[in-house]
Amino acid sequence: MIIILLGAPGAGKGTQSNFISKSLGIPQISTGDMLRAAVKAGTPLGIQAKKIMDAGQLVSDEIIIGLVKDRLKEADCANGCLFDGFPRTIAQAEALRSDGIKIDHVVEINVEDRDIIERMSGRRVHPASGRTYHIQFNPPKTDGIDDETGDPLVQRADDEEETVKKRLEIYHELTSPLINYYLNLSSQNCTAKGPKYNRIKGTGKVEEIRDRILEAING
Repeated sequence: MIIILLGAPGAGKGTQSNFISKSLGIPQISTGDMLRAAVKAGTPLGIQAKKIMDAGQLVSDEIIIGLVKDRLKEADCANGCLFDGFPRTIAQAEALRSDGIKIDHVVEINVEDRDIIERMSGRRVHPASGRTYHIQFNPPKTDGIDDETGDPLVQRADDEEETVKKRLEIYHELTSPLINYYLNLSSQNCTAKGPKYNRIKGTGKVEEIRDRILEAING
């Protein structure tokens, strides 16, 4: 079973894909995680990607598709996978089809832009551990300080409000068309050519959203 999660940056794809992959016993493939790992390691790809992400831009299709194809060759993808944050463009989606990769389910997590801006611009991170806080929804005990180490928290460059707004503009311009793309493929499902498509409301408790998604996949 191969599943795609669609949704704007900050819609909760990463959180939900972690739950779903464990529930279904298939690996989560997050291009964002792969890119951040490359940035942390200081690889040539990571250096190139960091400049693009810090500017609020999307990394090129060529870089992303190369990462994904390599990942799909690994043994743990033999029974399927869950794509988190991929594809982001029609070109990437077509690349999957060209490689004969059949998508079984597409799940869109739908969240309003204003809610995403509030979520992302309020995030604070402890760089060494990856622990994440939110100044409103999950604040640290002491403002700006990690609860466990006492180290200062930081706001990632791609979480700054203006960058978030720019990322959302790019999403609506380039990625939103995927919704219609997969809806059209879904309409061909009777001929086994298209995936099943479900739009899930992405507000509420994390567990509630997870249950909605699993019900849509298993239904």
